[in-house]
Amino acid sequence: MSDSIKIQAYIKKLSRLLKMERKAHLAAFNQMISNTSLHRRQRLGVSWYPLRIIKQGRGLGDRPYIEVERTQGRGQKHEFKAGKMVNLFGNQPANGRKGSKATIHYVNGDRMRLDLHSQEVPNWIKRQPFGVDVFFDERTFEVLDKSLRKMAATEEGRLFDLMRICLGLQKPHFEDNQERPFFSSALNASQSAAVNRILNMRDLAVIHGPPGTGKTTTLIAAIEQLSHYEKNLLVCAPSNAATDLLTERLAEKGLKVVRVGNLSRINESLLGLSLEGQLSQQPEYMSMLRMKEKATHLRKMISKRPKQDSYELRALRRKHRLEAISLMDQAKMLEQFVIDRILRDADVICTTLVGAASPYLEQRRFETVFIDEAAQALEPATWIPLLRADKMVLAGDPYQLPPTVVSYAAQKKGLQKTLLERCIDELSKVSLLRIQYRMNPIIMGFSSEQFYNGELEADESAQSHFLTIDNDVPIEFIDTKDQEFHEQFNPRSQSYFNPEEFYILGQHLDILLAQLPKNPPPSVGIIAPYKEQTDHIREALEEHIALWGATDIAVNTVDAFQGQERDIIYLSLVRSNKKGKIGFLRDIRRMNVAITRAKMKLVVIGDSSTVGKHAFYRDFIQYVKDWGAYQKL
Repeated sequence: MSDSIKIQAYIKKLSRLLKMERKAHLAAFNQMISNTSLHRRQRLGVSWYPLRIIKQGRGLGDRPYIEVERTQGRGQKHEFKAGKMVNLFGNQPANGRKGSKATIHYVNGDRMRLDLHSQEVPNWIKRQPFGVDVFFDERTFEVLDKSLRKMAATEEGRLFDLMRICLGLQKPHFEDNQERPFFSSALNASQSAAVNRILNMRDLAVIHGPPGTGKTTTLIAAIEQLSHYEKNLLVCAPSNAATDLLTERLAEKGLKVVRVGNLSRINESLLGLSLEGQLSQQPEYMSMLRMKEKATHLRKMISKRPKQDSYELRALRRKHRLEAISLMDQAKMLEQFVIDRILRDADVICTTLVGAASPYLEQRRFETVFIDEAAQALEPATWIPLLRADKMVLAGDPYQLPPTVVSYAAQKKGLQKTLLERCIDELSKVSLLRIQYRMNPIIMGFSSEQFYNGELEADESAQSHFLTIDNDVPIEFIDTKDQEFHEQFNPRSQSYFNPEEFYILGQHLDILLAQLPKNPPPSVGIIAPYKEQTDHIREALEEHIALWGATDIAVNTVDAFQGQERDIIYLSLVRSNKKGKIGFLRDIRRMNVAITRAKMKLVVIGDSSTVGKHAFYRDFIQYVKDWGAYQKL
């Protein structure tokens, strides 16, 4: 079978799986929004109605926005958050499909700011009661599908070579480039080796960065070094948060960085680095703005029709219409010229994977594309920036958070397998970062053996990561198996919680903090695999705030803790039932994230009679027992 036929079969499979995923997303949305009454949507927290406008204006990029406040259901839980796409609807039948689209800029209590996708604030919003629904945004799937179609149409050239390499049909090439020597005392040996490999690659390099090994630091160093030899590097990540982090770190190195993406999804502190932010600082910006404002004024004049019309007035409206069109064309041409200059002069352009399909980047070609957190991205999304690249660097860890796949069938058939995993499987050599700086060696040990063949080493600095308590062991397991702390299920959120586990957690934390110095207090993270449990813990925390004082305590799900660390981590496993069902605790990659967030102390609370039926948790409990830190209630 020829390489071309193999690649076509591979793309067809990805397309089928993507269609299954899209169908699953749409079905979930229809169940939640389209086929549900407004009253029930309000109770589910996916609709706010009615709303009143508090403020309106225009933000960067001259896009209109409105700040709104809900007047019913104040204080109720909801699913709205910054970056989500929403649908504005009037007091007529609202089925989540008709209305005006917007993106949430921020949510604060019962208020939110909406960045509208239209050129003006719709008039109907000002004339009638209106509300807002969470919206199913199909644009992402359209972009993914478009990228696959482009791949399918490619039978030669650089993209075809990269596809052959990723499928193991061709080996990547490296060269000993004497003109690009690299050494940094700030990096360890494995990090420096990874940077050198990137500097010497001709097509593909992979950085495998386990928890705490400085993957992002290594990637930043590689980008900084490569920028001396190549202009216009494209740097991507699956999420806006990860992209913002890269943008910030690269700007701190003195590189000229442009952040491309939806303004409402970019951290406010980085708006000055955004394309729109930099555009507003250009000398031509005021000229563009005046042309747009005059065109808008002319359009408003045209829309005002007198009661008695005449040939002269109609001729004047035609003149104004042509002048408005001409002004907008001039403004757009000038704007495009300035944008091209900003992008051309940049050392680095940062965007999300889907953001790489931006019209601003569509005609641009990049010598090298860097993709961070590649193990969290669906494979079709990873290919979006690679369509316009000659070389690529993938960085991530396939033993941490996987991409989210809603369709169980698509997941079972391989959609959750990432391009990073595929390349690690196919390549004979990958740059594994071996030295970790975060965890006490005892906390690190279990993860190293389970996921990394025991190859991780704790840096000398990590040896001092312990609590100042006599005979304290950095890792504990508190077993609730005989206490009948049974899990509970919330049908509204479709999520599990276990209030008794938090009661035990709170008691343990009270005792632990009482033994530790108050100045400075340790940072604490409380993690649970289920959102319902984290919501319950946040409410219960109010009773303990006075006892714990100024201690920094963060409560969140495993996914939200990716990339973070705390001195002390508590992990509530939640699941406790007679059938031994553990749900998505079976995804041990998520547990790898949870147990590797702790620097000095990890305390896990769970029911061994339930979770212990799985080999991973059974091995973990035995590991804790071997260190003499197992406690049975």
